[in-house]
Amino acid sequence: MIKRLVCVLAVGGACHLPTQTKPATSLDDFRAHLERLRADGHIQSISAVIAKDQSIVWTGSFGGSDVSGRVGDTTVFHLASLTKPFASTVILELVDEGKVSLDDPVSKYGIVLTSSGTIRVRHLLSHTSEGVPGTQYAYNGDRFSLLDSVIARAAGKSFAAAVQERIIAPLGLKHTAATPQSPAFVESGLDKAAYLANVAPGYTWTGTRYMLTAYQTSFSTAAGLTASARDYAAFSMAMDRDAFLKPATKALAYTPVVSPSGETFPYGLGWFTTVYKGVRVIWHYGYWTASSTLVIKVPAQALTFVLLANTDGLSAPYPLGAGKLDASPWAREFLETFVIARLPLP
Repeated sequence: MIKRLVCVLAVGGACHLPTQTKPATSLDDFRAHLERLRADGHIQSISAVIAKDQSIVWTGSFGGSDVSGRVGDTTVFHLASLTKPFASTVILELVDEGKVSLDDPVSKYGIVLTSSGTIRVRHLLSHTSEGVPGTQYAYNGDRFSLLDSVIARAAGKSFAAAVQERIIAPLGLKHTAATPQSPAFVESGLDKAAYLANVAPGYTWTGTRYMLTAYQTSFSTAAGLTASARDYAAFSMAMDRDAFLKPATKALAYTPVVSPSGETFPYGLGWFTTVYKGVRVIWHYGYWTASSTLVIKVPAQALTFVLLANTDGLSAPYPLGAGKLDASPWAREFLETFVIARLPLP
């Protein structure tokens, strides 16, 4: 009898089975590993940052040529779904302020969805709004984007205005804004031409060359923010020091949702959450036209890893939407090197 291994395609990318990753032996070795992954994955440019204990301790820039030139840690990339943790933070601030309840029916905010049960704010935040609400997980950016209405009605302003006021401005993030291709960019107060000049152009790998590719133009709670790797690390470090949320509320965001039947899902409230070789990891990915992104947080070690790319190769090949972080060789490189092997950082 021949045994067959069946690989089921999951939301968010094709199915790649995890393989063993040998940890890097030095920072130079780690940099070489990332460059090899970039070249093999046909990713045009990558900006990477590692933060530890409220400081950025390592940065790396890879690829870049042609129109884009070289990239750096302040180069702006499209975040795609790395927008969701920002949106979740805004909504959970409103929860802390008593302006929103996670148990509010979404109909209270003008959201109309057909369902066999009551769809609540927590269901949209956790991707558990389909079928009988709360009983199954299905990553769905379109449904997450409906949270725009929750912010608009509870805060009295758009998500773009709220995230500018509540996160971007307080942290002094000069390289973070709604996509310049959207009218929402005006909320940043930045000069559009100057900002665009610092955005890494989007590319698609055709099989033989990189082709310049226009970015998506929409903006919502699900996707559409742009930022530099250094700015995203600053946001992550602010989360670590409880700059926005009460500790209990942040803990809830980082806690995986459990169904009424006892099934544990891979998502909390705006963040993926998993355990890698006994270590709790909080993370998110992004995947859209000409962009792919990844943020990995290890709270027990006060570590953050940010990867931003201007092609889709960081995310497209892997079933990240299904919560399978270990399918990503990029994630394994970081986790094995700095979390499991504990390679010292500067």
